Amino acid sequence: MDWRDFAEQMATMARDLLAQDSVDATLERITRSATELVEGCDAAGVLILHGATVETLAPTDQLVLDSDRLQERLEEGPCFDAARSRTGEHVFRIPDLTAHEQRWPAYAPPARDLGVGSMMGFLLYTEDEELGAMNLYARHPGAFTRDSETAGWLLASHAAVALSSARTHAQLGEAIATRHTIGEAMGILMGGHRLSESQAFDVLRRYSQERNIKLREVARQVCEQGALEP
Repeated sequence: MDWRDFAEQMATMARDLLAQDSVDATLERITRSATELVEGCDAAGVLILHGATVETLAPTDQLVLDSDRLQERLEEGPCFDAARSRTGEHVFRIPDLTAHEQRWPAYAPPARDLGVGSMMGFLLYTEDEELGAMNLYARHPGAFTRDSETAGWLLASHAAVALSSARTHAQLGEAIATRHTIGEAMGILMGGHRLSESQAFDVLRRYSQERNIKLREVARQVCEQGALEP
C-alpha cells in the first residue's frame, strides 16, 4: 500500500468532513470514504444500538442493511459487538467469513448467504462519547489485510472526531433555533395578553407540563397559530 498517497487522500477527506453541513452528510462522506480509501472494501455503514434495536446510518449498499437486520434479529454478530463494545474491543477483522466462525455461530452462515466474504469493524469514539461502529464489508474472503485494518482504523479515528463535531454543531444550532422560537412565542403572548416576560414563559412552561408536550413544540404552536390551543 502506498501510505504517502493514502496520507494525502486522508488529509483531503479530513478537510472535506469538516466542510459538511449536517450530521447525515458527514456520515455519508465517512462511509463513502471507506469504500474509496480502504483496500478491499465493497460496502460500509455505521451501526448504532438503542438497547437491542439496530439503527443503520449512511449504508453504501443493501448488503449493509441486510447484515444489520440479521444481527438485530439474532442479537449476535461482529458489528453488534463492536457497537455494544462490551468486550472492550475497538477493532475487529474477520479475514474469511466463509471459514468456520465460532464466535458468531448463528450469524456467520446466513451472512455468507448474503454474500459477505470478509468484514472489519471499528468503534467510533472520542474521550467523551461512543458514536456507534463503522463496519466494512467485502464480498470476497481474504479481501482485508493488516494494511486494510490500519487504514480503516485511521479513517475511523478521523471520522469519530468529525462526527462528534458535526453532532455538537447540530445540537447547538437546534438549541439556538429553539431559543429563538420560544422568544418569539413569548413575545406573541406578551403582546396579546399583556403579560410580563416571566409570566409569558410560565404560561408556556405550565402548558408544556400539563399536556406533556416539549416546550419547543408548545412555542412552535404559538408561533404558527398565534395562541395556545384550549
